[in-house]
This record gives sequence, C-alpha cells and structure tokens, in this order.
Amino acid sequence: MRVARHGPPGRERPIAAGDDGIWRDISSVTHDITGAWLDGGPAHLRAALPGLPAVRGIERFGPPVARIGKIVCVGLNYRDHAAETGADIPAEPIVFLKTPDTVVGPDDDVLIPRRSVKTDWEVELAVVIGAQARYLDSPQQARAHIAGYAISNDVSEREFQLERGGQWDKGKNCETFNPLGPWLLTADDVPDPQALGLRLWVNGKQRQDGSTKNMIFDVDFVVWYLSQFMVLRPGDVINTGTPHGVALGLPRTPYLRPGDVVEVEIDGLGRQRQQFRAA
Repeated sequence: MRVARHGPPGRERPIAAGDDGIWRDISSVTHDITGAWLDGGPAHLRAALPGLPAVRGIERFGPPVARIGKIVCVGLNYRDHAAETGADIPAEPIVFLKTPDTVVGPDDDVLIPRRSVKTDWEVELAVVIGAQARYLDSPQQARAHIAGYAISNDVSEREFQLERGGQWDKGKNCETFNPLGPWLLTADDVPDPQALGLRLWVNGKQRQDGSTKNMIFDVDFVVWYLSQFMVLRPGDVINTGTPHGVALGLPRTPYLRPGDVVEVEIDGLGRQRQQFRAA
C-alpha cells in the first residue's frame, strides 16, 4: 500500500493507494499521516481503503509523513561510495542527525545556500519507523518496527560539511535539504529492502546507479544498532546512505548550481524532481 499527502504546503491531505493503484482520500480515517497513526493505522486502513472516495487529481505531493520527530542519517554506508571519497570502510555505522525542518516535498524547489560552492546530491532509501524501537535484542526484531520506505535526497553542502570545522551538521541542515517522498510504501509491500535499485540524474545525465544490496550495514542492522543509542519512535526517519556517483567523489563533475534539475528514483518508491535555485 502507498500512503502519501497531497495539496499545498502546510495544507496537505492524506491519501492512499492499494492494489488497484487508485489514490483515495483517507481523511475520514486519519486527519494526517503522523507517527501516532503509523503505529497500527495502516493495518486497519487496508481493508477499508476500497470503499473510500477516489482522488481525481494529485495537486502536489508533500512529504509523506507529517510532524517527523527526528531524521537519523547513516554516512558512508555503501562500499563504492566510501571508495570514491577515499574513506575507509567504517567498522560501525557513522551516524548524524538532520532536523525535520529540512524536509520538503519530492518535487519542491531546493535552495542552494548563500556562499555555497559545493552543494551535492545523494539518493537514499529512507526507513520510516512505525513502532517504538528501544534496545532491540537483535537485528531480526527490526522489521516489526518499520512502517515503510520512501525516497530521500540527502542534499549536502560539502564545504560546510567537511571544511568548516569538521561538523557534518553544518553541511546537512540547510533549509530544503531533505526532499522526501512522493509516498511511503508500507513494509509489507517491500519483501526485501536490500534488493532495491537507486538512481539519480542531474540535468538529464545519470550520476548514480546503485543497489541497496551494496549497503555495508543493512536496514535491519541499522535499526537495531540505532536502538542501542536512542529511542526510535513512530514517525522517525532513517536515511540509510548513498551509493557512488556524488559530485564529491567525481573530481571533474560540477556541483549543483541555480537552475539545475535533479531527478531521483528507487524501485517501487516513485520518482522525485527538484529544481535548484539560489537561497
């Protein structure tokens, strides 16, 4: 089942599509797609969905989850990406946070920060938590705590991230730096999250073409691991890392400039398209 939010920014309405592919208004079932609803709500929605009114036109996809608690990111989680940046394979997941106010819709404009010279792209599989995960005993317990999956573009400013005091947060938390969506595909429709292709284009030229099978730390391990250090709550998002092909790893590839268009897709999770413009 696909779950999404559509409408103008700040006034999105919840919708969902089942096996028939028809988007339906689910506002009679839930006022919004929040963490509280994700904890059990999708299971009850599936049976009721065919009887709900169809949506005749998608005005705009917003982020598929409202009121995100936190965004936890895993850096250097693909072997080929670590290699292209000259980094060692990490012995444990490298973890940092993005603030929820970086999140925008999948096709919204992305702002290049003032004085930026190295704004970069990163297609990533986003894991959305559906049940509290706290000190899980093993990675095998992780799936029961996942609501579903979505596309995330972990936009990054590399000079801010790597050359301005060594604080990754400065290069990751600029406004609009986390397009998310267009929809959340529920976990029961993703039998193997380690078998998804990820692709990204800049101005029509393909830059990234990878697979989640090449993650160093797989989805189950990441959820288990993070639960040892923080409580993962319904509605939290985990950005699980990016494959090779970012500008940082391609010396003759230009970073993003105003007017550039980035398109992102992951198998089964839809497609994003952002135009970049000056802040």
